[in-house]
Amino acid sequence: MLLGLKLLCILLVSISMALALAHALELPGKLRLEKKDYLTVQEIYYPGFTVGGFAEVLGLLALAGLLYFIPIDNPSFKWTLASFIALAALHATYWILTHPTNKFWLQNKNLKGTGAVFFESGSASTEKGQGMDENLWKRYRNRWEASHVIRAVLGVGSLMFLAYAIAL
Repeated sequence: MLLGLKLLCILLVSISMALALAHALELPGKLRLEKKDYLTVQEIYYPGFTVGGFAEVLGLLALAGLLYFIPIDNPSFKWTLASFIALAALHATYWILTHPTNKFWLQNKNLKGTGAVFFESGSASTEKGQGMDENLWKRYRNRWEASHVIRAVLGVGSLMFLAYAIAL
């Protein structure tokens, strides 16, 4: 059972890391896009990445379960805890930086189903309804892109900490 839980943790942390890393690797190309093209590209991520994001929550639950089974004096405990903390920070970064920006991008879109429910949650964009002048869209673009670089670093860290914990 413990082996199965470890494998599940690896899978879920890997998915979380991969999604964030995919966004971060797009950064150089997306920074070259004009406003119209950038806004068009932003719409392609929904709902696919929304569904994939559930791996973060499941990963946190699986890591918490794994921590429960590892004795606190075992060297693997602190590395598994580090993996949990990094994944929790990755998830928090989404809700603090990425989600409000997603809501800004989608404020005039007619979303349906799961996507509509999901993007109605969380804090509202503070600049909703102000139009989208040149500085505003770039500020949101930079925030969105930076949030994914941060998430990618945290995701890689979480996976590396977990791999080390399991290798011990």
